[in-house]
Amino acid sequence: QVQVVESGGGSVQAGGSLRLSCTGPEYLYRRGYLMGWFRQAPGKAREGVAVIYTDGRTSYLDSVEGRFTISKDTTENILYLQMNSLKPEDTATYYCAAGGRLAYGEPSYWGQGTQVTVSS
Repeated sequence: QVQVVESGGGSVQAGGSLRLSCTGPEYLYRRGYLMGWFRQAPGKAREGVAVIYTDGRTSYLDSVEGRFTISKDTTENILYLQMNSLKPEDTATYYCAAGGRLAYGEPSYWGQGTQVTVSS
């Protein structure tokens, strides 16, 4: 079974920064798979946060545009989400995802999630 594993979550104060990482099989990073980050806060629906397309284009949730940056290191097989100027409303479990119909919220592969908590 394909595994993608997130790391880098934690607790920060509002205005702080965190960088999430996601590791997985090499082919996810090199063979034309969409990769992205989702998040889910307690009591709320899961939402797509950022996507990186196979041509390097990126797309973001409106509320994180300009604060978050998604990137991919195809040498080390790591997907990143740099999160700056964090707000309490960014508090959620963040999931790495890849492949499938990711752009429609239906990826083939999910990580186990990493918790991000932002205090005011």
